[in-house]
Amino acid sequence: MADENYLIRKLRHGANLEAEDIGRLERIFDRFKSVGAGCDLIAEGQPPSHVHVIMSGTACRYKVLPDGRRAIVSLLLPGDFCDLHVAILGHMDHSIGTLTDCEIALIERDVLADMLIHYPLINRACWWATLVDEAVLREWLVNIGRRSSEQQLAHLFCELHARLETVGLTEGQSFFMPFTQTTLADLLGISAVHVQRVMSSLRDKGLLSLQDRRINLIDFRGLAELSDFDPVYLHLKTDI
Repeated sequence: MADENYLIRKLRHGANLEAEDIGRLERIFDRFKSVGAGCDLIAEGQPPSHVHVIMSGTACRYKVLPDGRRAIVSLLLPGDFCDLHVAILGHMDHSIGTLTDCEIALIERDVLADMLIHYPLINRACWWATLVDEAVLREWLVNIGRRSSEQQLAHLFCELHARLETVGLTEGQSFFMPFTQTTLADLLGISAVHVQRVMSSLRDKGLLSLQDRRINLIDFRGLAELSDFDPVYLHLKTDI
């Protein structure tokens, strides 16, 4: 499994994929492209021509308010579909942009639709991925509506660790965390100055450290208890 791409690693949590399914997923990509940080993969209002998959780097779903402020409503990590079912709607109601340099795989919509018809286990896994996206969104709504800024940030770091661990991108309790304070502010709906204060508080409590864009969750249990983090909403298998 070490050589599998991140999409396959992730989808294994949604269905017991067989060798035939794995082989089809390995051949599904139409082409790849490298995209620099701060670029739109597709903008609000545009019709989707392909389905995008993050192969490396981090992207996000976001909306821009009339006054220019950005609200990030979802993080897209390696192995994530960006717009799996959006073709049903005909156009984007939000934008998808890169937060870091990314490697993107593109899948033709008709090819994907045909695969989902003829490979029921892949279809199940893709629906699992969609439902987990919705579960993550619900948890983010709880964060913004009912948790303090300190709890929100602690919860975000716990979630990122769990999601990145799923595709093999953690080292113990640490992972690469390339986000600026401005990005974190757009994620949490607070100011960049307040993000700095909250980060300092979590460090002072001995819960985490950050060096060279790598975050180490020194006391993961403490962060989880502080933020009420329970990974059950990610619906991950433990026997893979």
